[in-house]
Amino acid sequence: MNKRILKFEIDLDFVLIAITSSLKDYRLCFFINKQLSFNFVRQPDLEVDTRQDNQPGLFSIFHHYWETTETDFYLITNKGSDGLLIPEMREVDYFLMIKNYIDDDELDELINNLNRINDIVAAVKIDPKKIKSRENLLF
Repeated sequence: MNKRILKFEIDLDFVLIAITSSLKDYRLCFFINKQLSFNFVRQPDLEVDTRQDNQPGLFSIFHHYWETTETDFYLITNKGSDGLLIPEMREVDYFLMIKNYIDDDELDELINNLNRINDIVAAVKIDPKKIKSRENLLF
């Protein structure tokens, strides 16, 4: 009998920025909206199966859309109702996920503007392919 091995690779077509801040999610959105002229709007909580008992963890999520470039921005909390969205990144409080196209210069400017917000300790681009629990970021 022949064995066939199925290789499946998750398509991670987004940019991910890790944000460390002690602010509550709505306060962080307020400062980002003010600094970057965004309009983050709260969405229904993101449900992710992060526990063994099949009860989903709830993570707050905010959305902003750039019509000119059709780019979606999602601000997601790492610390949810029952644990962490990305457990191996305990020091990160929020993730800014950017879906669709964003220019490298625009991305650098965005990260610089995020780091200018006084209550943000650090905002750093990370490679989603290097995250073990990257499937939690697929929605």
